[in-house]
Amino acid sequence: MTQAQEPDRLPELARDELVRYSRHLILPEVGMDGQRRLKAARVLCVGVGGLGSPLAFYLAAAGVGVLGLIDFDAVDASNLQRQILHSTRDIGRSKLDSAAEKLSALNPSVEIIRHRTRLTSANALEIVSGYDIVADGTDNFPTRYLVNDACVLAGKPNVYGSIFRFEGQASVFAARRGPCYRCLYPEPPPPGAVPGCAEGGVLGILPGLVGVIQATEAVKLILGKGEPLIGRLLLIDALAMRFRELKLDRNPECPVCGDHPTITRLIDYEQFCGLAPANLKENAVKNGIPQMTPTELKQRLDRGDRIEVIDVREPWEHQTANIGSFRSMRFRNG
Repeated sequence: MTQAQEPDRLPELARDELVRYSRHLILPEVGMDGQRRLKAARVLCVGVGGLGSPLAFYLAAAGVGVLGLIDFDAVDASNLQRQILHSTRDIGRSKLDSAAEKLSALNPSVEIIRHRTRLTSANALEIVSGYDIVADGTDNFPTRYLVNDACVLAGKPNVYGSIFRFEGQASVFAARRGPCYRCLYPEPPPPGAVPGCAEGGVLGILPGLVGVIQATEAVKLILGKGEPLIGRLLLIDALAMRFRELKLDRNPECPVCGDHPTITRLIDYEQFCGLAPANLKENAVKNGIPQMTPTELKQRLDRGDRIEVIDVREPWEHQTANIGSFRSMRFRNG
């Protein structure tokens, strides 16, 4: 228990909060002191998309005093199938602003801190250090490794969740004496080996299920009650509705949380995961590889240039958007 969480230093509950949290207060595992601990807690939600939406929503409802939100994206229509913090009228709007509005409407007593930035090696330690718990709602490997390493170095537990198609995972990493994400996945998969939700799809309900599990784990950590998923990986098969559990041990040879760590500062995680730099087009041009944007392609097709387009997308993508009707173009699906 940190000094800020000692009973005589916990914030008092206002009269309206006694009513709001009455169902918590009658639980012996929560009670008045537990609810005051929730009010004193600071939780950072990395991402307010599929996982971050239910995660942040339930943490706000539970009365977590300070919720940090970090995101830099805008709401897209394709998000609405699963990202329940956002609505149709929010399309094009900052996810951060949309989320903060909904969370404040749900519980005005929760302080929302907006981090309108991409989490990077340059800012992660500073941001993470300002919170008690970090909840990882990201969907890419570089950021997962970055969140993990920042949590280990800052001494903050990492409430982890991931989703793909009909399957999900959840655990608590970087807790004291527990394993970290690198203990489970020492090396990232080769680039392109594991498609993201945009390429492989995801059942819209699944992030709700996993995000609620993450919120539950965060609340248990704050209360110091129950058995958190430390040293355990929960595997969820929504299609069969089966839950399995794997035991995870801390790897004493882990480069970040092991007995003799070799990673003592944040690294370049894009490079670590083998991903091309953001200026891919410039590098390709320098190496003599011609590049063309969708806008440039359309302009050339509209001019009547004879261009052969070979579609190497998945069949469902071809069904969704077939540009074979453009004139002066021979289309081959392969």
